[in-house]
Amino acid sequence: MAKRTAQDIRRRNRFDALRCVFAAPGPVSRQEIATATGLSFATVANLVAELLEAGVLREAGHEDSKGGRPRARLAVNAERGALVGIDVAETSVQVELFDLALKVLRSVRLPLPQTDVRPHDVVDAIVTGVEGLSDASDVPPRILGAGISVPGLVEREGGVSVFSPYWSWRDVPLRSLLAERLPMPLYLDNPLKAGTVAEMWFGAGREVDDLVVLTLRAGVGAGIAVDGALYRGATNSAGEWGHTCLVREGRECRCGRQGCVEAYVSTRGIARTVRELDAESPLLDPDEDTVTTKVARAAAEGDAVAAETVARTARYLGEAAADLLNLFNPQALVLGGWVADRLGEPLLRQTRDVIAAHALPATLQALTFQLSTVPDNPVSLGAATFALEGFLDDRETFGTVAAGRRAAKAAKARTS
Repeated sequence: MAKRTAQDIRRRNRFDALRCVFAAPGPVSRQEIATATGLSFATVANLVAELLEAGVLREAGHEDSKGGRPRARLAVNAERGALVGIDVAETSVQVELFDLALKVLRSVRLPLPQTDVRPHDVVDAIVTGVEGLSDASDVPPRILGAGISVPGLVEREGGVSVFSPYWSWRDVPLRSLLAERLPMPLYLDNPLKAGTVAEMWFGAGREVDDLVVLTLRAGVGAGIAVDGALYRGATNSAGEWGHTCLVREGRECRCGRQGCVEAYVSTRGIARTVRELDAESPLLDPDEDTVTTKVARAAAEGDAVAAETVARTARYLGEAAADLLNLFNPQALVLGGWVADRLGEPLLRQTRDVIAAHALPATLQALTFQLSTVPDNPVSLGAATFALEGFLDDRETFGTVAAGRRAAKAAKARTS
């Protein structure tokens, strides 16, 4: 692992300080940020000064300090600019516009062709969505960046969709194609990383440093945070847990292999389970997302096929998740995505029982296991957070602020 530089440490500290402001129910003081992050008060004061000068934070009132100078309370400056979060899924593209406090201002979902989706189809949908949302009169005057989540393997630095299992894309320079039409910084990654970043900023990851987030929808995977940082691996392909083998010589997966976790716990996997139980079941539907919704509703009403579908899904999921727990020993395991949203507590409860039977006892001692509490779409929110992180990491913005402060400090020292 490369040694972290002073700039890396400062960047991490800046993120931690701002995450603390986001996590608080109201404005916070510098002292509260220092206490929550474990950073020194002097470090927090310097970071806050930068964030105030860059317009990311604002002062939101003062509080008494028992005889001393009143302490300023701090909040995110929501009007500093807008961020875009984009979730490219198998059949549609969801584009959401956020203010800097990551509150959704506007949202639109655009369909993709039913078959043979080409890169230009996705680019057209994204551009249409961004342009339509950003033309509204109540949008902050400047879009600071857009994060785009694309399924499959992504080369983040170059903005390349290396491989998408939905459409068999290979080495598509998606960021370059978008940059020709969207005049803003663009940040490309996949749903696993986006969903995990959303949890780190707005969900279970606020409270822990070691986290695993299982995203269960048409595609399946695991997002991993270690010591408070997103784990990407050597080529940004960490987390492709959905394509690890669960059943030897089992169901065919869309990746071309057999027995993958995804073939059993994705929306497609759930539809396959229903079909195996009853090929004529009224729960079946051409839309696999709809099958999952029907299963959830029917299971709650006591339908035997639906109940058994949930039980089998929980068994598959629990056995595969237990391996992850044994490998990473996280403090929190989170279920998110369409499947978890629809099957909810019954899936959580039954999966927990399976995990307890398969994971090593030591891995369960400090573990919390829960459904995602991130509101709305965690993937588009996480994608927008990538854009926020990119803005916070902008050397032009914060390098200029820091250089100006250093110059002012040096000038003051010379005249004193």
